Amino acid sequence: MVMDRRALLLGGLAAGMVASGGTAWAVPFASRRIAMTVRGTGRDVLLIPGLASGPGIWNGVLGALPGYRFHLVHVRGFAGLAADANASGPLLQPVADEIARYVAAAGLKRPAIVGHSMGGTLAMLLGLKGIAGRVMVVDMLPAGAAMVGGTAGGLGFLADQIGGYLTGTAAGRRYLAQMVAQAPGASGSDPDVIANALRDLANVDLEPQLPRLAAALEVVYAVGADAEQTAAITSRFRAAYAGKKGVLLKAIGPSGHMVMADQPARFHASLREFLAV
Repeated sequence: MVMDRRALLLGGLAAGMVASGGTAWAVPFASRRIAMTVRGTGRDVLLIPGLASGPGIWNGVLGALPGYRFHLVHVRGFAGLAADANASGPLLQPVADEIARYVAAAGLKRPAIVGHSMGGTLAMLLGLKGIAGRVMVVDMLPAGAAMVGGTAGGLGFLADQIGGYLTGTAAGRRYLAQMVAQAPGASGSDPDVIANALRDLANVDLEPQLPRLAAALEVVYAVGADAEQTAAITSRFRAAYAGKKGVLLKAIGPSGHMVMADQPARFHASLREFLAV
């Protein structure tokens, strides 16, 4: 089943989440924004999940790609972690700053960074900071609003209104709780943190900054079985990333938003090739 991208930011949370799990080692890094775990040995790779997801979305990757030291990001307020400093205010930039602080504290030297959905936005923000050796974005456009056919200004206002409804009214909080309850792996996600993330995603537009992204960039995006829809999605991604010289775009389908879950073999092959460079 192919997910309609209009559901990504405004009400389609369930399709972007899978069960969290797996064994990983916590690392001695204190942060009120993120928790970090490390798994494996080898070249360093940061894995960043998307909206309301936990590190468990990458479990298949960890098993399929040995020989790397994976640093798994868990955003506080998502998938069972208390919100702490993410309980109010902006989310994206502060989380990106904390991930960058972790990279420095851990002594990582230009690691590869892979991010799904909102994690893709974070991966690009980190790439723009100059700390990434390579960046892979999984099913995310540089402008979050463009994923649902809007613009940063216009959809940002709508996201503010929807965020207020979801967190400021009893009916809205019940609706958001129902969506989270129906999404495997999203149990325990904080509705206020989700709303903050939605606002930030709806207002962010990194497309004008892509020409100064020095790291190599690969974008994996989901397409369906319908040829016309696939052509439209491909056109949208090509146009959005045209400002990044040498960008590599790969369509994987038929797939919904969770490419790594819907097409694991093809996604793992693409990631393996990306990391081998």
